Amino acid sequence: MVFDYLIIGGGIVGLSTAYAISNKYPDARIIILEKEDKVAAHQTGHNSGVIHSGIYYRPGSLKARFAREGGQKLRTFCREHEIHFENCGKVIVAVKQEEVPLLDNLYHRGLENRLQLELFNPAQVHDIEPHAFCLKAIHVPSTGIVDYKQVSLALADTVRERGGRLRLHSQVRKIYEKTDGITVECDDASFSAHFLINCAGLHCDQVALMQGIHPGMRIIPFRGEYYEIKPEKRHLVRNLIYPVPNPKFPFLGVHFTRMVDGRVLAGPNAVLGLKREGYRKRDFNLNDFIGSATYFPLWKIAASNLGYGLGEMMRSFSKKRFVASMRTMIPEISEADVVRSQAGVRAQAVTDKGELADDFLMIERSHALHILNAPSPAATASFSIGEAICDKLPEPSRLMTLS
Repeated sequence: MVFDYLIIGGGIVGLSTAYAISNKYPDARIIILEKEDKVAAHQTGHNSGVIHSGIYYRPGSLKARFAREGGQKLRTFCREHEIHFENCGKVIVAVKQEEVPLLDNLYHRGLENRLQLELFNPAQVHDIEPHAFCLKAIHVPSTGIVDYKQVSLALADTVRERGGRLRLHSQVRKIYEKTDGITVECDDASFSAHFLINCAGLHCDQVALMQGIHPGMRIIPFRGEYYEIKPEKRHLVRNLIYPVPNPKFPFLGVHFTRMVDGRVLAGPNAVLGLKREGYRKRDFNLNDFIGSATYFPLWKIAASNLGYGLGEMMRSFSKKRFVASMRTMIPEISEADVVRSQAGVRAQAVTDKGELADDFLMIERSHALHILNAPSPAATASFSIGEAICDKLPEPSRLMTLS
């Protein structure tokens, strides 16, 4: 069987893309290849479950628009499929005087992104987060929480119900381009399709190289570690408390997030990973390590941000330092109140120019579309991302004529 569209990657972006295609082209033959034994096995299944508002992102950027619109579509999907979510809101707190102007700038950026926001003084923050400290804050009522693994499972079920195929345990090894499409080889089978969509996340650059495409960037894994607040201390955080982000970096800094299951996480930090799917400090992959260590643009970034990087590494190895960053926002919290929890790995695209890619990157070919950077808020924005990808695809009736 020759498929119309073959999607590599069973994370939420790949699944949302298949969902969008099945909405637009109900008769399209779709297959998703996922190398793990389940969907949402990596970035999708290892995040903090936040439905982002889009306040952080440059007005007019795809990230800003996709976060706002995608969050609305995500909530609609959750209602239709009876997936629990909450619009709990969050506060972004300035805890130092020098952070106040940055907070004000962020507030105006959020207004430009058409968000409903409020500037709070410490007394107003105390009403909703009694244990938080701040000099000034932004209240973002549109921020929510959800379990993205549940969303992914519902997407997978919907795609299959519509006739799409999801094949697990199918790691892509080779890609061959032909005049009328592509053939993808896995360990125990090969699949032909008229069009390939690369949603491989942590491995998207490697998939592009399999097709002979130099993507002009490289995925560098950054591990983010979390602590969990013990049940008896969860009252210290009612919903979400975030710091003012450093505008030089795409990472939001250590923050507090209540999960839909009632747990409260604090984190993440951001340290260079030694394996693309390395969730523990001791995880190591020689090829992944060499790929990062020999990539000169990464060293260029590291050299200009040495202090920031060292601070993140020290937090990784020192619970005391990690908790100290928490205490800037929740002074009452102590080392005894938290235990180590989950970790995630972020697929950070670094360009050959030595820049951290901050927005979505795509490369189009006659028979393929490669999604090379789908950064946070990709989970929140996944339904909009899937529709945007779908809009770039040739219609099924035209696929046979591509050559």
